[in-house]
Amino acid sequence: MTSRQNIIITGAGGLVGPLLAARLLNSPQYHLILTDLADPIIPAGVAHPENATAIKGDITDPAFVASLVASAQPLHAVFVFHGIMSAGSEANFELSLRVNVDSVRLLADHVRVSSPRVRFVYASSLAVFGQPLPAGPVTDDVTPTPQGTYGAHKLMNEIYLNELHRRGFLDVFIVRFPTISVRPGKPTAAASSFLSGIIREPMHGLECVVPLRDRAFKSFLASPRTIGHINFPGVSVSVQEMLDALATYGGEDKLQLVKEETDTGQERILRRETTVVVSVSDVNDTLVTVLVSDTISIVVLVSVTSVADATAVLAMATVDTVPGSIAKQLQTDKRLEAGRLVSVFVVRSILH
Repeated sequence: MTSRQNIIITGAGGLVGPLLAARLLNSPQYHLILTDLADPIIPAGVAHPENATAIKGDITDPAFVASLVASAQPLHAVFVFHGIMSAGSEANFELSLRVNVDSVRLLADHVRVSSPRVRFVYASSLAVFGQPLPAGPVTDDVTPTPQGTYGAHKLMNEIYLNELHRRGFLDVFIVRFPTISVRPGKPTAAASSFLSGIIREPMHGLECVVPLRDRAFKSFLASPRTIGHINFPGVSVSVQEMLDALATYGGEDKLQLVKEETDTGQERILRRETTVVVSVSDVNDTLVTVLVSDTISIVVLVSVTSVADATAVLAMATVDTVPGSIAKQLQTDKRLEAGRLVSVFVVRSILH
């Protein structure tokens, strides 16, 4: 019988980490070490909850990181999802440096010494891109030019991890997430947090404050493809389009709970970042409203669980493990085959 493969997931109490953990724990072949600053929760309703170990700890503490890596031997892969969000990073440079940069290097260095060439998947951000941006879509070929602390620190990690990969120390994959919306739970310290709150809060009878008075302002939301470092493509969605979708699915009364109050600091961060990857009309005109009507509220523009499925593909062995609905889309949707959205479940396994 083949022994289970040990996988570390940091930031396991966030959004993407638990989704990935839930998918992997439906397979008997993985043993997950879930860690976060708060107590990580082992996902409910999975086939093999006994294959997960939850460890609370400070990922910036060298002693904790050494213990974490030692507990996962022999190590098969690491997924790095922890971090301070954009507005939080801008507000506290030293904290961002410690959590978003120093801890990643600390973890990578322990792993490269104890488990050479192990798979190391790092969650970066499209905040690595700044102005000036090309007139067309922002692709993997566009040179990163971050204009904020969060994006700069993400890019610093990308450069360091790419060097570890070049030297053969680790097998690194870098995935650049766009804004994930609508996120469940409470608002985060991201400047773009209102892009979830604009739907989530009114649907719960709560007020949401939009930090800029520009309903034409666009952001974009997620879905994946795969190379050494990849941008998760998304669709460009304006504030007005999200408000229209909120009214359609939540009722006109919900619009009264959305307040527009300019926050110049957050607006400056938002306007630095790329906002166009592919237009809504290129994908499907109904997808913005799907974002709102989706009761699970994770974003998304290919299927209800596209963020989870996309990330899980980074951890699964073959395209055969992708849920049937997604696999069917990959076979029949010409947009996907053209690389417009999820061009890549078929590339190669990120773990094997």
